Amino acid sequence: MVLHSIASAFPDARFSQSEVWEIISQSPALEGLGRRGRRILRSVLSGDSGVATRHFALQPPGLFALDAQGLNEAFENEAPLLASRALTGALARAGLDPAGLDALFLCTCTGYLCPGVTSHVAEGIGLRPDAVLHDVTGLGCGAALPTMHAAACFLAAHPEATVAVVAVEVSSAAFFLCDEPGVAVSACLFGDGASASIWRKNGPPGSWHASRFQSLHLPADREKIRFVNHAGRLRNKLDRTIPSLAASAVARLFDNDWEPPDQIIAHSGGRDVIEALEAALPPFRMDETRHVLRHHGNMSSPSVLVALEHRLAASRANDRRLWLTAFGAGFAAYACDLDLR
Repeated sequence: MVLHSIASAFPDARFSQSEVWEIISQSPALEGLGRRGRRILRSVLSGDSGVATRHFALQPPGLFALDAQGLNEAFENEAPLLASRALTGALARAGLDPAGLDALFLCTCTGYLCPGVTSHVAEGIGLRPDAVLHDVTGLGCGAALPTMHAAACFLAAHPEATVAVVAVEVSSAAFFLCDEPGVAVSACLFGDGASASIWRKNGPPGSWHASRFQSLHLPADREKIRFVNHAGRLRNKLDRTIPSLAASAVARLFDNDWEPPDQIIAHSGGRDVIEALEAALPPFRMDETRHVLRHHGNMSSPSVLVALEHRLAASRANDRRLWLTAFGAGFAAYACDLDLR
C-alpha cells in the first residue's frame, strides 16, 4: 500500500521534566508514596532519561491525581479529540475531505471505549455512515504497525479504497502514583500524542510503499511488559530486562540477507532501549527515534509514526528504503518495509 500523507498532533500543554517534578511535588498523590517511589521519581525526572519535554492532555491538579473514574472519563474526552486533530491534518495534506475516506483503522492502549474511539472520531469529523471503522486494542506500544498491516489487508480486498491509520495515546489518562517501579517510571517517561496517515493501494511514481509486514510474539515474556488492572486503573509493568529483550526481538526480525535500509525508524521506548537497539543493529544511529523521545517522551503506539514523519520531512534525497519497527506488550515486536518506488 502507498502512503499519501502523514500528520501528527499533540496536546497544547507542554512540560519540561523539571516542571513535571514540580507538579508531582505539589500533588496530594505524592503523600501516598513511600521513600522508594519518591526516589525513583526524583531520580528519573532530574536525570538524563533522554526526555526533555512531554505533552499532556490532562492538566494540574488532576494530572497524576485522578481516581479510576476520572481517568476513564479523561480518556473518553481527550482521545477522540487528539485523534481527530491528527486525522484532520493528514486529510488536509492529502487534499481530501472526510467524506472521501472509506475506512478508519485506529489503535490505542491507554484507555477503553465501547463503541471504540473510531465511532467518536467518525462523528466528530463527519465520516460517511458506510465508512468501515476498525478499532485495535491490547497491542501496546507496538500497535501502529499491525494496524497498518490490517489496513493493507483491507486495501488488498478493496483496491479502490482510501483508508486512514491513526495511533492515539493519552498516557496522562493512565497516570497515577504508587511505589511500583513501572508506575513511577511511566509517570516520568510517557507522553500524549497521535499520528494519522492516509493510504491507498496505488500511487504515483516516487511514492512510499509499505510491505513485508512481520511480527514476533514471545508470550513467555508477557509479564515483563504489560498493563494490568489495578483497582480499575492501568498499572504499567516494566521489567529491567526490556532494553535487551526489545533489542533481541528486533534483531530477529531484521533479516541481514536482504538489502539493508537507509535508516531504521523505531519506537522510542526509552534511552536504554534505543542504545540497546543501536548496539544490536550497527551501524544505524536512530536519530529520529531519539528526537521523538526527547521532545515528546514515549508516546506508546504513535511514536514510530511520528519518527517516520520527522524523517520524511527532512527530505533526504538518498533515502530509498526505510525499515520500521515497534515493540511492546506481549512481548511482541513488529516491522515493515517502506520503499520509495
